[in-house]
Amino acid sequence: LMREYSVPASLRNAKNPIQPGPEVLAEARAHFADHCAACHGNDGKGKTEMGPHFYPRVPDMTLPDTQKQTDGELFATIENGIRMTGMPGWGNGTASSARGSWTLVHFIRHLPSISPEELAEMKTLNPRSPDELAEATEEEQFLKGGNVPPASTNEHQHH
Repeated sequence: LMREYSVPASLRNAKNPIQPGPEVLAEARAHFADHCAACHGNDGKGKTEMGPHFYPRVPDMTLPDTQKQTDGELFATIENGIRMTGMPGWGNGTASSARGSWTLVHFIRHLPSISPEELAEMKTLNPRSPDELAEATEEEQFLKGGNVPPASTNEHQHH
């Protein structure tokens, strides 16, 4: 319901100016993995560590509540956010920002049929915490037969 009231009438029926295609989806997939998945999940279902803690809850974007929205409504949500929710506006008024948001609209439309291969690719593009990066480095060193340093601590150290 909040979503419906947050869209300016001028955007409600806006048509997506970006032509869909594999390159556009690949670009949007990478953008989503890097910027949106922390809350929405790579699959758009919102089942993330943070997702359930928002009020209202992060929506499952594969379901009709999101999929039945117009392209303009989805675009407005990405660009402007939804007041009084955890969804900030990501737009900054530039053509580049608008283009990125329109490509994300194509990706959101694609979410219900996303493939395991696409999800695997996205997992490699998700941001990682310093602890996750340290763990991956240790794992890589171990697999190469190197010595594994003790598990990293969060202390700031200079070598």
